[in-house]
Amino acid sequence: MVILFFQTSTPSTRNGAVDSQVKSNPRNNLIYGQHRCGKGRNARGIITAGHRRGGHKRLYRKIDFRRNEKDIYGRIVTIEYDPNRNAYICLIHYGDGEKRYILHPRGAIIGDTIVSGTEVPIKMGNALPLSAV
Repeated sequence: MVILFFQTSTPSTRNGAVDSQVKSNPRNNLIYGQHRCGKGRNARGIITAGHRRGGHKRLYRKIDFRRNEKDIYGRIVTIEYDPNRNAYICLIHYGDGEKRYILHPRGAIIGDTIVSGTEVPIKMGNALPLSAV
């Protein structure tokens, strides 16, 4: 895993670094437009919080928190930045052709295989029920 450091040219690029594995083009069938609720308005539509305006438009990525693809191996294809949470996400290609996003397990790299089920080894990225741990 390679980390690229910025050359300081402005105060905002001082002490900055970018992970070279992070891709930023999401899958179209795994994202949808998130409704930014309120924008600082009350029930009548009047702005009551003056500092809550604008912001960049963000698309919501559908994350598979259940991990219910049992005993089907998946491969980490990309590691992406998610603007809606303070964590990276991974795009997983499963053996049956399905594609899903999961939260990025720390230490996992592109090309690693993961699996979820009851009889899987305890390894970074694998998902087991609490009764099997």
